[in-house]
Amino acid sequence: MPVVTSSGLVLPSSDGGHQGNQGRDEGVLSTVSAPRPSEIGTELDWAAADWEEVRRRARRAGRAYVWLNLVEQRLRAVVDAVLRPVYEPVHGEEWVVAAAGPAGHEWVQRAAAVREVSRRKGYLLDPADDDLLIFLTLPQLRELVVQHWPCFDPFLADRRDLELALDELEVARHVVSRNRALSETVLAQAERAARRLLDLLGANAHGAVDTRLPVDVVEELVGDRYADVVGVHPDRVRLQRQVPVEDLFRGAHRLDAIGIGLNLLTQNYSGRRLVRLAESGCRVRLLFLNPASSAVRRRERELGLGRGELSRSVEMNIMHMRRVRSRLRDTAGFEIRVFDETPRFTAYLVDGDSPEGLAIVQSYLRRSRGMESPVLVLRNGGRELAHGELAGEHGLFEIYREEFEGVWADSRAVS
Repeated sequence: MPVVTSSGLVLPSSDGGHQGNQGRDEGVLSTVSAPRPSEIGTELDWAAADWEEVRRRARRAGRAYVWLNLVEQRLRAVVDAVLRPVYEPVHGEEWVVAAAGPAGHEWVQRAAAVREVSRRKGYLLDPADDDLLIFLTLPQLRELVVQHWPCFDPFLADRRDLELALDELEVARHVVSRNRALSETVLAQAERAARRLLDLLGANAHGAVDTRLPVDVVEELVGDRYADVVGVHPDRVRLQRQVPVEDLFRGAHRLDAIGIGLNLLTQNYSGRRLVRLAESGCRVRLLFLNPASSAVRRRERELGLGRGELSRSVEMNIMHMRRVRSRLRDTAGFEIRVFDETPRFTAYLVDGDSPEGLAIVQSYLRRSRGMESPVLVLRNGGRELAHGELAGEHGLFEIYREEFEGVWADSRAVS
């Protein structure tokens, strides 16, 4: 009788070979105990650091995959629009095979085999996907464009730029498709290349409209999870690396700002540029904390500053803005006011009455100066969210805009 171990493993007896044919005919069995994990030093559990590492990889790969997917869909649509009218009238459903030609015979047949398997196993959930073109990968779509460039030349601006951008994107595609580690540098390179490709393929309409902070494709997909917050930075230095002040205020037709000293505007944006911005028709409303108020003295104590140090800084900023205003032909659109309330945040609202408006918001922390405080970047929320709602109806942008208007109504003008 075979003896069964606690692990349930039953194997032929090691003595069966020494008993001749009789032992083998009788099928004498014996048991061999399986090693336990502790005996071989195997540990299947992941530590917290291991889980954090795989999540980090997944976050980066997921972001890159969204861009890769978007570029591939756009390039596929361009190939379909340009080559189908050329080949389909003659070759019918096999127009992709004809367009690939002898050079692409191998990979187009491979794509056809994948389509057939997908048909048999029911993977084609959308009838519109039952097309051979859907099963071509990004490199194969690129081959079609290169082979038939005279057909694409009237529609696409520069073949060299297109191929260079695709080369940059190929590194990320290779890493993501094989589930390997994607570095921050390669991810950033892939996002830049994807944006440039969408521009070249005529698809990046958001980037053409909004030059300050183009709508990120990931923002479009998950923006409803974060109201209208499109960026969070630990301090103002990191903000300005991503959103330079020149880009933030460029082309604005309305600028509302509230804070203690408004250093982001007064110390980082030159008076000459501000004059040109105002002369171009931008309406400017600036709200400073009254340098003579008790709130300034409380803030000085919080930050450990000497008496009058902060108030003098605010006065200098106000005087600078007054000089800018004095250089304008029409000063009615450039207003400066002060308020006496306890300052709770600083905010710069650019084109706040427009769906493309942006806001830079910082809360005042007890021991941190404005340069060191965390920064929120808000978009005015013209996009549609789930259930047909608009981001602006429940976002933060409108809250801060209403707060600005309330303080403005109670403020006093600076002559």
